[in-house]
Order: sequence, then structure tokens, then C-alpha cells
Amino acid sequence: MQIIPITLPAGGQLTAYIQQHDPQLVQHKLPAMIIVPGGSYTHIPATQAETLALAFSGRGFQTFVLTYHTLQPAVTTPLLPQPIIDLAQAIVAVKTQAADWQLDPDQVSLAGFSVGGHIVSLLANLWQADWLCQAAQTTTTQLQPHAILLNYPVIRLDAGFPKDRTARNRLTKRPSDFAADTLVTTANPPTFMWHTSDDPLVPVANSIAYYQALLQHQIPVEAHFFQHGPHGLALANLQTAWRPGALQPQAAKWLALALDWLTALH
Repeated sequence: MQIIPITLPAGGQLTAYIQQHDPQLVQHKLPAMIIVPGGSYTHIPATQAETLALAFSGRGFQTFVLTYHTLQPAVTTPLLPQPIIDLAQAIVAVKTQAADWQLDPDQVSLAGFSVGGHIVSLLANLWQADWLCQAAQTTTTQLQPHAILLNYPVIRLDAGFPKDRTARNRLTKRPSDFAADTLVTTANPPTFMWHTSDDPLVPVANSIAYYQALLQHQIPVEAHFFQHGPHGLALANLQTAWRPGALQPQAAKWLALALDWLTALH
């Protein structure tokens, strides 16, 4: 495996985990998965993100981790929409290098976790927007994702996270512009999503609102709501359990469910 760091045009970072084919075997183009981690828009949990990338890599994907712009103490300008632009530029980078990285440019999917799910859900809504294509210096064809996976996502900035107006204002002065459930269109990609019903940080109402919006627009969607588990479960197994309560065997089934769902899309 090659691990390749890439600097995106606006300053975001993309780390590629590229599987190298055995030249004696039949060459197949692999699907790609771009991991968009959480971190409350303040930081990127790098170790967890790499574990997620390797989990998908071990299941036949060329994988990528996006390190998008986060809140900085000295910066007073609202953060959004810069992380969405970072993700758009990451998609362009992956598709542009598809031949070199032996991946299928028509099977580039996105997996967002927590606030990373906010970024992914907004990209899924906005990939046809002129302003985003201009910011990424590309076309809508290049930005279109194959599918998205939303893992305990933030969907609205007034639905439990952030906790107060001051924190929200650091992200945007216009939270309604980034309420992902209100921006769904008939062009949204197929979506897989999961959440725990008692998530104490990002209420499950976020996922339910987006799920209902997808249904209203007749977007293919599969959703799983597990009974119990704290926020930030990642794989919900021993690899990513950051405390005893983060080991949740029931929720850990999400990865197998998501992979089965992706296979059925092809």
C-alpha cells in the first residue's frame, strides 16, 4: 500500500491509501471511498480517521481521508462553506487521478462522520451548484458522488449541535443556509445512514430529518437507528472504542450493512 499526502488548492489535505495491484493478476478498477471525519469542526481525529480508511481499504476500496479546514482561534470569518469546498476539491483530485490509482471514477463514494456527515450531506445536496463548481474549478459531472454514507451526522446547526449561538456563529451567521435537510433535491445520490437513538451530543433527530427529506424526494435511502451508544462510535468495535461504552456490538454491524448496500447499488 502507498500512503500519499496531497495538498488541495484551497489548503485542505487529502491522504490517499492506495492498494497496489499484483501485476500477475487481472487488473480491476476499485471503488473509492473518501472519509470525512468528525471533530466538532475544531480538529480532525487523525488516528480514528486512518482506522476507518484502513477498514474500507481492507474491503476492496481505494480510500482517502480529508483533512478539511477547521475553526482557528485567530480567524473571525465564519468557517462555512470552506469545508464543503475542501470536499469538492478532494473529489476532483480523486477522479482526476483515477487511472493512476486504478479506481473507478464513477464509483467515488463519501463517508461522513458527525460534523463530517454535515459536510458530506451538504455536498450531496449542492454538487450541481454553480458556486461550488466554480470554487472547485470543475464541472458538475466531476463533483457527482456515487453514493454517501452518513454516520451519526450533524444535519442542522440548530438541532442540538452546536450547543450555543456563539459557537454556531463561528460556523455561519446564516444557519438556515446549511440546514442539510432543507436542501435535498431530486439529484441527491443514494444514501446510507445510521445513528444511535440515545446519542447525547448529536440528537438522532438530525438523521431522521434528513431521512424524511430523502424520502420526500424519492432518493434511494437505507437508514438504521440502533438503540444505544454514545456519539463518535466510528467502527463501534475494539479498534475504535475510546471508552468502554463505545464498544457497541449491535451498532458495529453498520459497516457490513453499508457494504452490502453499496454492493447492491452496482
